[in-house]
Amino acid sequence: METAIYNPSRFRLLQPTLHFSSRSAIDMQSSSRSSFSLRGWAHAQPLVRVLVPVRTRVKCVVVRGESTDLTRPVSILTVVGEGSSSPLKNTPWEEVMQHTANRLKWVDEGFEMHVFTDKSIESQGKNHENFRNQLSQCDMLVNVAVQNKDSVDWLLNNCKNVPNIISFESSPFLVHKLGGQIISNGKRNSSEVVKTVAEAWERYNSDDIRFCILVLINSYIRPVSILKNLRAKGLSTLTCMVKNCGPQILNCLLDSNCRKALQCLNSCSPVDQVCNYRCIASYESPNLEAFSLCVLQKHNCLELDAEIPTKPIVPPLLTFRGQSLSHETAEDLFIGWLGDLEWSWRVIAGQNPAYDQFPCQYQLFYRGKAQGSFWYEPVFQVRTLDGNLVWRRRRYRVKRSVIPGTFYFTVLDNGVVSKEFWTIVDVADDLSWGLFHYSGAARAAGQSYTGSVLVSPDGRYPGTAGAEKRIETALEKCGIKNWELYNVDNCSCEGVPLGLPEGSRLHATIAV
Repeated sequence: METAIYNPSRFRLLQPTLHFSSRSAIDMQSSSRSSFSLRGWAHAQPLVRVLVPVRTRVKCVVVRGESTDLTRPVSILTVVGEGSSSPLKNTPWEEVMQHTANRLKWVDEGFEMHVFTDKSIESQGKNHENFRNQLSQCDMLVNVAVQNKDSVDWLLNNCKNVPNIISFESSPFLVHKLGGQIISNGKRNSSEVVKTVAEAWERYNSDDIRFCILVLINSYIRPVSILKNLRAKGLSTLTCMVKNCGPQILNCLLDSNCRKALQCLNSCSPVDQVCNYRCIASYESPNLEAFSLCVLQKHNCLELDAEIPTKPIVPPLLTFRGQSLSHETAEDLFIGWLGDLEWSWRVIAGQNPAYDQFPCQYQLFYRGKAQGSFWYEPVFQVRTLDGNLVWRRRRYRVKRSVIPGTFYFTVLDNGVVSKEFWTIVDVADDLSWGLFHYSGAARAAGQSYTGSVLVSPDGRYPGTAGAEKRIETALEKCGIKNWELYNVDNCSCEGVPLGLPEGSRLHATIAV
């Protein structure tokens, strides 16, 4: 059986991973039969095996980068097929990749990606000259939906000096080349990179497309700071877990639900956040929470860290109904329809692929019984691996930031603390819709994330052209395109477990 250490807060599988024999839960404390091995995330790195002569086998990973200079500029050239459309709501690939280029800047200003269509190859004007110039100095060439025979032949004949080439949905003649070597099935570590990147690409969302580029940079050009937590710490992690969390590990392995959750997590791709979350939602248990609370939050056995992303910088709503936005009014906007309805808002669509796409998302914002307290409780539906629909609910403490319309959220989610920075981007005067943006991090789990949710009282898009244009403008403030959003399934939401704690208070300045 293989168990996985994960980030329950944002449903991302984390490594290292413990492997146990089927009897190790019983034999862990004394047995010579129990076998541990620690495996670091081997997506983009060559394996280094470390054998420890005490019934413990440790297998860890190091990043293979050509340079360890984190300030080294990186030049990427992307070629997309002229007129090609992506699966992202049929958005042209050229637009998708240009947007990816902009989002790379949020990670590192030194990441420069230039996007051309393959028409630039055939032309003889200034655009072709610019294309050739970028090709001559790029660290990596990315081909997307390039099928035209003349374009393929030109790339094969003129890109031999490019050290890294990766191709997606393109002619099979455009082979991968990473680290200066053509990739074949015999190149084990390189094929791991290709497999990881291919799996992420096929999810067809903006986060994973950017992730593909970052993994390749991190593996073959230079380390990427936000991917530093992909490197396992090896024996120190195992020692920390056994020394500090032995009872929690044992209890988890003896609990059928906890054990199933860990087995399920191990079947997910490490970048498959939705898969990971479904495992947790299907088999949530107190022992699973205790396991992650001990290993990650209390003892930080993985020695991880993460900061709330500082980009994009999203400006908050400045005025509401002709008045400057105050802290009290901003809180009232979060509270929304609660009081008139049983909920504040229902989510229409969201951008983050980890959890914004799940069905029947209800938001409950309210003032607490204590003076100055404010709370947020999302209630959402998950289809379990057994085919059942279950409801889940979380509880965030909310504190005002300095600027009205901005807030700090904190939650203990399945044993891991997540801290988030939320911004009220825009809300219609009649409360027919709102857009909220968030950036967050689970430090002990080494994960950071961003996202945005579009909300309304009934979970439906507002029906006016004016609202549609204003929503598009609000999304642009977040650096989000409409085609990035996942529409939430709000069709079968019977039996939602709503309700507020006794003594909760609602609006202070806005009448609903």
